[in-house]
Amino acid sequence: MSYTAPLKDMLFDIEHLANIGEIAKLPGFEDAGLETAQAVLEECARFNQDVVAPLNVAGDRDPSSFKGGVVTTTAGFKEAFAQYVSGGWQGLQHPADFGGQGLPKTIGAACGEMLNSA
Repeated sequence: MSYTAPLKDMLFDIEHLANIGEIAKLPGFEDAGLETAQAVLEECARFNQDVVAPLNVAGDRDPSSFKGGVVTTTAGFKEAFAQYVSGGWQGLQHPADFGGQGLPKTIGAACGEMLNSA
């Protein structure tokens, strides 16, 4: 199964509807303008298209299980989650003081949508 993130649409929304230029004027978000949003969304799209989406068929055919007190995940899920964590995707919109990247929720929401869609 394939997934292609609608980057053009997401970036249009972030620029014209969410007005990322104005968000980037707020204290703490000065580096989170359209260029940053585009770079983050492009990398997030690659991760979800190349790593997450291809696991769907395997997950359907051989789902995770719990037997005898042991959880066994579908092949590839553990490695994909490790990549998700090492990429910092879980902390995009959380404050840097707590290990996040401190980006606006606008960017985090778009990345969350890609993950859910993939």
